[in-house]
Amino acid sequence: MINNDVMRRIRYIFDFNDKQMLEVFAQAEYPATTTQLHSWLRKEEEPEFVRITDLQFALFLNGLINLKRGKREGAPAPVERVLTNNIILMKLKIALNLQAEDILAIMDKSDFRLSKHELSALFRKPGNRHYRECQDQFLRNFLKGLQLKLRGEAEKD
Repeated sequence: MINNDVMRRIRYIFDFNDKQMLEVFAQAEYPATTTQLHSWLRKEEEPEFVRITDLQFALFLNGLINLKRGKREGAPAPVERVLTNNIILMKLKIALNLQAEDILAIMDKSDFRLSKHELSALFRKPGNRHYRECQDQFLRNFLKGLQLKLRGEAEKD
């Protein structure tokens, strides 16, 4: 999945308007503009579409964490320059204060079954022998389940 797709889904799941989306960026001290936001939220086929960088999207996710959980004491966490689905999933888990059981329940809502061991492999460091890469299908199903949990409806295509 591209970052723009994930950001559009997050916007829909939380029912954020433009002002709220810009506030999420502001929480990470990134001065995004309405013009930038609109170009990131467009579909790929549209001429005004601009792909959000990993760094910008990592700042957005950090802002979401700050918005939902409050800012951390001390120095801010380093911002990832390269994002993977595993990092995106981890940041959403932190922002929403989800435990393994919560994630399994969310995945269950999207009819995607997995064990606690399979889930824990997604949150391990890449060098760990039990590390498992988070595939697009998993992230898509997680976002769908989260949408069903928080909005109670399936996305209309």
